[in-house]
Amino acid sequence: MNYELFIAKRIIAGKKYKNSISSPIIKIAITAIALGIIIMLISVATGAGLQYKIRDKMAGFKGHVQIINYDANNSDVSTVPVDKNQDFYPKFKNVDGIKNIQVFANKAGILRTETEFEGIIFKGVSTDYDWTFFNEYLVEGRTPNFNQDRTKEVLLSQTIMNRLQLKLNDVVLATFIKTSTSKLPSNRKYTIVGIYNSGFAEFDKSMMIGDIREVQNLNKWTENEVGGFEVILNSFDKIEEKGEEIYSNIGATLNSKTILDSYPAVFEWIELFDNNVWFIIAIMILVAGINMITALLVLILERVQMIGILKALGSTNTSIRKIFLYNASYLIIKGLFWGNIIGLSILFVQYYFEVITLNPETYYVTTMPVYISLKAILLLNIGTLIMSFLMLIIPSYIITKIQPSKSIKFA
Repeated sequence: MNYELFIAKRIIAGKKYKNSISSPIIKIAITAIALGIIIMLISVATGAGLQYKIRDKMAGFKGHVQIINYDANNSDVSTVPVDKNQDFYPKFKNVDGIKNIQVFANKAGILRTETEFEGIIFKGVSTDYDWTFFNEYLVEGRTPNFNQDRTKEVLLSQTIMNRLQLKLNDVVLATFIKTSTSKLPSNRKYTIVGIYNSGFAEFDKSMMIGDIREVQNLNKWTENEVGGFEVILNSFDKIEEKGEEIYSNIGATLNSKTILDSYPAVFEWIELFDNNVWFIIAIMILVAGINMITALLVLILERVQMIGILKALGSTNTSIRKIFLYNASYLIIKGLFWGNIIGLSILFVQYYFEVITLNPETYYVTTMPVYISLKAILLLNIGTLIMSFLMLIIPSYIITKIQPSKSIKFA
């Protein structure tokens, strides 16, 4: 029989324990543990949620890897065509982990109404395009249908629609500048069949999705000439590795760039979330540990007479220390239990009801995203329990300084 655990249970269950002088301090320690795990859960879930959501949105607009021609153009406009007849299209044979390869071509233009105008990038895509991303953020209408000879259907963001005061199924006039300065601009009319709202302001304010044949026609390209290829990977975690493999398996005249290379500032910014999360975790564990140390010391000092009696009866310092460490572990677990209940409840409310909103101009999302990982939850709880327990070992050595002859004398 583990008599140390037995005594610890009796102490915890006793009425005197619940009404003792140390009771308020114990409640504060439990509250500190609970608040610590709540803040850590929220920090980890929202930090990971922001990272995953932002990178998924960027991949939705740009693909994980873009294959284009070598040229001096660093803008989103396609100026030098790429031959669509490539060994890696429509499927990479030498690279695994690729979900889809899709052609695209971009053209800069201006949308005009009777009273307003807006600069846009017309992104032309084809029947091989993966609409999963835009289907998720489609707020009205549908995606364009390319299974016809000529498609004048386009997908516009809610941001542009609001600025131009347009509505679904309206016809909008687009003007495209010719590549040659001696020619007049080209005017085209398009029907808005779908409205999306990704919350990524940088793209929402300029991106119009339509038929790649329109861009080919405007640029005087053949049907086999495209602006480039977008590669969608099965896993973002392997983007650097797959980016190198893709680069090694394309022609010498072609270049490939991952979205990490194209938008380094954005990804450096979201990587800072990890540093912030680790800092918050360290602070919360430290605060919770200090509160637990205080509670443990109060528990020991409150039971000096009991410690003296147990020593007089032959208990070792190690055994008595175990009693109080068991007691402290119970308090930690109790704090973790309530902290998880409250913390996960807050996260689920945010996940399903999107209570907390954000400025998309700053955070690229309209609501605070939440990513709940069972592995992260377990690691946080186990890590907090172990770290808090380790912080209690040294203070528990005060028990070795208590002498039975002095402590029992005042019993």
